[in-house]
Amino acid sequence: MPEYEKYISLVRDITSQYISPPLAYIHSYGCRQNVSDGEKIAGMLSLMGYGLTSDENAADIILLNTCAVRENAETRVFGNIGALKHLKEQKSGLIIGLCGCMAQEKHVVEKLRQSYSYVELVFGTFALRELPKLLYDVLCGRKTVTDTNEYPADFCEDVPVVRGCSYKADVPIMFGCNKFCTYCIVPYVRGREHSREPEKIISEIRGLVGDGCREIMLLGQNVDSYKAEISFPELLRRINDIDGDFRVRFMSPHPRDATPELMDTILGCRKICNTIHLPLQSGSDRILRAMNRGYTSDDFMKLVRYVRDKDPDFSITTDIIVGFPNESEEDFEATLDILKQVRFDNIYSFIYSKRVGTRAAMMEDSITDEEKSVRFRRMLELQREISTEHYKRFVGRTMRVLFENESRRDGYIGGKSDESVIVEAKGSTDNIGQFRDVKITAAHNWAVDGEIV
Repeated sequence: MPEYEKYISLVRDITSQYISPPLAYIHSYGCRQNVSDGEKIAGMLSLMGYGLTSDENAADIILLNTCAVRENAETRVFGNIGALKHLKEQKSGLIIGLCGCMAQEKHVVEKLRQSYSYVELVFGTFALRELPKLLYDVLCGRKTVTDTNEYPADFCEDVPVVRGCSYKADVPIMFGCNKFCTYCIVPYVRGREHSREPEKIISEIRGLVGDGCREIMLLGQNVDSYKAEISFPELLRRINDIDGDFRVRFMSPHPRDATPELMDTILGCRKICNTIHLPLQSGSDRILRAMNRGYTSDDFMKLVRYVRDKDPDFSITTDIIVGFPNESEEDFEATLDILKQVRFDNIYSFIYSKRVGTRAAMMEDSITDEEKSVRFRRMLELQREISTEHYKRFVGRTMRVLFENESRRDGYIGGKSDESVIVEAKGSTDNIGQFRDVKITAAHNWAVDGEIV
């Protein structure tokens, strides 16, 4: 029996002695990759005899699956760990653990050791499959168990998954990052790029579609850097050929690896959503160089013009960082100029957050927090105007929507179109998890309204 399975069996022998199955509470912070890792953690715990709960007060094990991208996320996690101390005091058998990206940072592990000794289980992004052994050690009385070693990237290939949704699924196709943007901690906590074998990806998606899944999200730190025996566009074409009624999204591509072939593949494959999230980060070439992004604003615009010449309505969203160290007013205006030219459907924007361990953290910064906040508000105001006007192009059209939730408006349900546009319409919750054609009747700065056809 492989060691991984041996420890699953050993833990299950322990949990089977409980009067009722012990419960696990898993909180995943941050990106979709973290959520996917959380589903694997849930899958392993289920095999080990644990039930899952959304109530930390009822849990026998609490695992915080953490994000390290921004400093405020790290601060929030430590605040939550501190708040768990009273639970540990009330319930002596409670196991508290921290995993994910923060666990790969040495200063975090040291802080846990010095100030949060009641956290008994710590493991990093590479050690997911070690969870059964680590948990067994804790259950057998070891005070604190830590594993932040770097294992082979395919170490977790066959880990079971408990998915949080029956009609949407995230499928990682690659892990790690080789880009080393100066502001980003990801290469240090996720390691170097490694792509999964295409046959395993396609087999996983075929199984999900067979189980009724309607939307597949392909995941990777830089998903278009996928390099196996086939290219990323070819992988998309092979997924598009899978039988079934489903659609495919992917996140996040890097502009450095986005090509005309990728755009042609999206436009030519019916099941690939007619949209791309293309992180610009800044419209200033000087800032892009300081960020080590590896492209210019002109490179970015050439790609936008290529796809928009073929489809003027092609949906593009982006990420923007405001207030990178020593960003001038001229640099910021260059970003606003790109927003006006591209007319993004939506932007995901952030004020720069210093991350210990990155090159940008050592840069001097002459911009005040107040200046950064003012620029941030100016940019959001501009984008609201753009989105409101840009979304009007859909009014009168019929869009294919996968409904996902109840709206805050009474009697309405919400979902996303193939173009990644949020759509709300009056309708029964019976439509959730189903594709419906919706005729668009009104546009807002964040979504559109419509009527189910």
